[in-house]
Amino acid sequence: MTDVKSKRLSGSETFEAADRLHSAAIHLLRRLRVRDRESGVGPAQLSALSVLVLGGGPRSLGELAEAEQVRPPTMSRIVAGLVRAGLVRRGKTEDGRRVRLEATAKGTRILQEGRRRRVESLAQALSSLSSEDREKLSALIDHLEKVIRHL
Repeated sequence: MTDVKSKRLSGSETFEAADRLHSAAIHLLRRLRVRDRESGVGPAQLSALSVLVLGGGPRSLGELAEAEQVRPPTMSRIVAGLVRAGLVRRGKTEDGRRVRLEATAKGTRILQEGRRRRVESLAQALSSLSSEDREKLSALIDHLEKVIRHL
């Protein structure tokens, strides 16, 4: 019997594994995102809000647009909705020429509640796995975190 740890994947097997992982990650996020509807905030707004809450604090409109990979006019519309909903506030920079966007306490709370709902759904699904499978999954997550650092 071959030791799994010593088995090396060929280039095509590595590509196939990467393709399967990519597909699984997309399906996982889509299924968990269903829980985001409970927040009453749209997906684009939640994504932008997550950058402000989890991404290290206030950002300019341009920085937020770059992080979300959209054009500034698109981000401007997203931010306007977040401001109207009281989830984001605009603040001036030291020189007053730029605007800094930051999440409000309400915005932070809504984002954290959404994350909690998604994690609870995932934890419930994981509870159906055997203890041995959950241990294997934990080891896999360690490997995934290493892969992510290389992207």
